[in-house]
Amino acid sequence: MIISNMMKKIVIHFIFTLTYLFPIEVVLANQSNFYNDGISLFKIEQYDKSKILFEKDIVFNPKNSGSYLYLAKIFDQKGNDKEQEINLINVLTINPNNDEAIFMLTMLKIKQSDYKKSKELIDRFKKVCNLFCSKNKEIAEKFKKLSPDDEKNNY
Repeated sequence: MIISNMMKKIVIHFIFTLTYLFPIEVVLANQSNFYNDGISLFKIEQYDKSKILFEKDIVFNPKNSGSYLYLAKIFDQKGNDKEQEINLINVLTINPNNDEAIFMLTMLKIKQSDYKKSKELIDRFKKVCNLFCSKNKEIAEKFKKLSPDDEKNNY
């Protein structure tokens, strides 16, 4: 039986699709799970394993502020202030109104005794707080300890 040219093209196209596009779909599906799998591991305190997954997610989704935020949380747990700050700045570059990142960066700056930056972040936090507005009191109490005597009564 002779196969027409049109039929040959259809068969070749079908083989190409199965050979080249199917594996790409599998890879893309796995990439989307890095973030969710990272959260699952983070919740059970598997920080090193979740860190790897969040880093992989960033490779494929560099604008996913959630991965940067979780990396900041991991570095907070490990006491690595420098890496925590870098990741929080990345979150705020992508999403300037992320109140959790502003809160975390404010607490870090208070810990570092950076009065000026802490005050700026507190003002910013008050403007954008959404889910973390209940943390205003905690920030105020910690900032009061950092504030010069003449400013302690203002917060």
